[in-house]
This record gives sequence, structure tokens and C-alpha cells, in this order.
Amino acid sequence: MSEDCATLDLAEAAARLADGRLTSVALTEACLARAQTWQASRNCFIRIDAEPALAAARARDEELKRGHRRGPLHGIPLAHKDMFYREGRASTGGSRILRDEIAKTTATVLRRLDAAGAVEIGTLNMSEFAAGPTGHNIHYGPCRNAYDAAHVSGGSSSGSAVSVAARAVFGALGSDTGASIRLPAAYNGVVGLKPTYGRVSRHGAMPRSWSLDHVGPFARTARDCALLLQAIAGADPDDSTASMRSVPDYAAMLGAADLSGMTIGVAEHGVTLDPEIAAAMEASVRQLEKLGAKVRRVALSDLSAAFRVGETIIKGEAAAMHRQWLETRPQDYSNSVRFRIEGGLYLPATDYIDALRLRGVMTAQFISETMAGIDMLHIPATPLLTPTIVESDMETKDSETLLTLFSRLTHFMRPFNFFGLPAVSVPCGFSSAGLPLAYQLVGHPFSEGAMLRAVDVYQRATDFHRAAPQL
Repeated sequence: MSEDCATLDLAEAAARLADGRLTSVALTEACLARAQTWQASRNCFIRIDAEPALAAARARDEELKRGHRRGPLHGIPLAHKDMFYREGRASTGGSRILRDEIAKTTATVLRRLDAAGAVEIGTLNMSEFAAGPTGHNIHYGPCRNAYDAAHVSGGSSSGSAVSVAARAVFGALGSDTGASIRLPAAYNGVVGLKPTYGRVSRHGAMPRSWSLDHVGPFARTARDCALLLQAIAGADPDDSTASMRSVPDYAAMLGAADLSGMTIGVAEHGVTLDPEIAAAMEASVRQLEKLGAKVRRVALSDLSAAFRVGETIIKGEAAAMHRQWLETRPQDYSNSVRFRIEGGLYLPATDYIDALRLRGVMTAQFISETMAGIDMLHIPATPLLTPTIVESDMETKDSETLLTLFSRLTHFMRPFNFFGLPAVSVPCGFSSAGLPLAYQLVGHPFSEGAMLRAVDVYQRATDFHRAAPQL
């Protein structure tokens, strides 16, 4: 049986394109075939753009014939969360309200991927207005877990994680305001990177909370994430929050034989984990130590304060963005999303200002105390195994119960949006039900290269990321 080229890693596909063993058209056809097949049961796409994708692939192949290769993403099929604007096209944000709203600009990250020669095959399902950690969506249907369609995909970048896990694309972009890259990555067995706040421009990306939003990549390996981050990172005159700090060569930072010289702090957090998750966390720590990392147990202060203060910022900023629609089109929201956003309308301005004021103080304290003497922090991605779609349905379950569930799901993730620190979700095993498990690494500001190096060494010693879901 001939090899399905869509199952290659991005880096390997890029190498075969570069030396002529594969064409962009062949890769794109293979990805489109998988996208159509998986869409029927997983609902990971909002739109599949077969003809434009194949036209772009043919153009990339013609460039290669002329000796022009734009870089490692040249001719590589990707797809992205449907919240990145492209001029002349509707980007739904997973909502009914934006279903027919035609964008007047193109997101900086899409322009950069276009310049790098990537081929976009469609747009991906997501939680409505990026407001939900499970992947439920009443307007487009829920996105379902790549490994078991009865379970949630995680959210809000649900389609990004599932499409990468299903080998329908080689990589995808998502956004993360409180867990929205890392949680779906964890639940679908792929790598999900939330970069440092400001490392990647958010111009042309639908906002959820502009003080906490991060844009980042999904891929199956650390090296693939490095190639995607390389293309999208850097200063942007259209985004005043984008850092002017120079962008290193992330791929060049990979390939180390071991983790010698690296100190990883293992969080002693006091939170009860599902026993299967607890066992996987300890196994991942032992593996990192075996690979040469110095492991230090770190007492983790209670994250609930950062969680609560960050929630105040999200509520206030989301309500400000949605105020006009809440007044004129309340019926076009799902009940659960509308109720959560409306709460911000009653938030005192003083609470929001206090939250912004506290952010710098609390971040400095966390870095100087918890992160002192370590290169990165090892912490669970989530304390809970993957819920089912039925038990976490936002429209049918008691809202208080669900909000408690959502808080528990994102307990170890949301505070790092508040701190603006880089964090990456790493596949590290499977539950007894066959669903992926993951740990999380949290780094110092702009330490993405070191974090990806640690993940790269770990992945070359383990096979968890090589597992693929089956229909």
C-alpha cells in the first residue's frame, strides 16, 4: 500500500517537497481527502476550500520548478481557526453574528504564512466567539475529539487540534485567552504552543480579551511548531502590543542530544488529579530526568487569585467588545455564551482597573519566586480526563455546575495568560479509555526556543505523538 503523505510530519513533508520527492498538489490532495473523510464524524472544519487550495498548490509547485522556494512552509497545507480575517472573506468566529461579515483586512499571521508559501485548505471550527473550553457550538455543531467522537475536543481552538491530530493538515493556528490552544492540544494528542504575550501579532484576529489573547501554533512535533512560530512571530506596525524583540531561529535551537544543563521545576500544586493523569505526570518527569534535565520540586502558590483576577479582565473586555451586539442581536448568541459575556456589563470599572494594576505586580512576583532558579515549570495540562460531549453540553446542563467544570478544566492554564508567560502542551500518554494525556511546560518570557528544545528531546525519546486516531 502506498504511503499516505498527509501522515508525514510537517518537517519531513517540507524536506520531500524541497528535493522533489513530493509536490504541493499531492500533499494538498491527500490533506483534502482526509479533511472530507474526517469532517463527517468530527466536524472540525467550518469550510473546506478545495479549489482555491489546489490552485495555490499548483502555483507553489510552479515556483519550485523555477527554483524558487520561499522556505520550509512552501507548499505545505494548513488550516486555521475561523477567527483570522482574510480580506474579501467571511471569518465567522464560530458565531451566527459574523457568518456573513466580509473582512476588510487580512490578519498579519495569515499574510506571513502566505509569504512563507503555505497553502490554506479551509477554516476550522471553534467555540462561539472563542468563549468555551469544550468545543461545543450550537451554530455549526460541536467539534468532536479526534480519538473518540463521544468526547469533547477541547476549546476554543477545537478544529485546530482535531484537524492536526487527524492528519488533515500539517499545522494550524489558534488563539489562547485562558486555555484555548493548550487544552484542545492536550485532549487530542498534539503539541499546542501559547507564546509569550506579544511574541505574535494579533492584528486581524477576532479578539476575545485583548489584554490576554495569544495567537500560536498547533502541530504534531516541537520541530513543526518551531517552523510555524518562526513564520508568524515578530514585531508588527499594525499591532502596538507586538514585541519589538528579535526573533531567534527556533529550528536551529533544536536537535540537542539531551537536556543536560536544563533545570525543570516540577510543580507541587496540591490539586487532586485523576489517578491516570497523576501517573502520567510522574512518568513524564522521570523521562525528562532520564534525558538529563535537573529536576527540582517547586512549591506552587495558589493560582486561584491569578485565575480570578484574569477572569475579571476577560469579562470586562469581552462585554465591551460585544455590548452593541448584546443590545441589538441578543437572540443570535447561544444562551450560555450570551450569559457569560453579559456578566461583564455589570462589572465595576474599578474592579477592571484594579485587575490591570495587579497584573504586573503578580506576574513579577510569580517570576521572581516560583520561576527562580529554574528554566521552566512542569505542571499538568488539566486535572481532569476528557469529558463527554453530553455531560458538558452548555445548553442543557446547569450553568453553575458547568462553570465549576470549566474552572477545573482550565485551572492549570488560565493563570499563564494573566502572567503572559509562554506555555506548551505536550502529549505524554493515553488513558485507559484510549484518550490522550498531556503535561504542560511554562517558561520565562520569550523562552519559546528553550521550551521547544525540551519538547523536541522528549519526543525523540517517546512515541506518544506518533500515535494517530482512527475513524
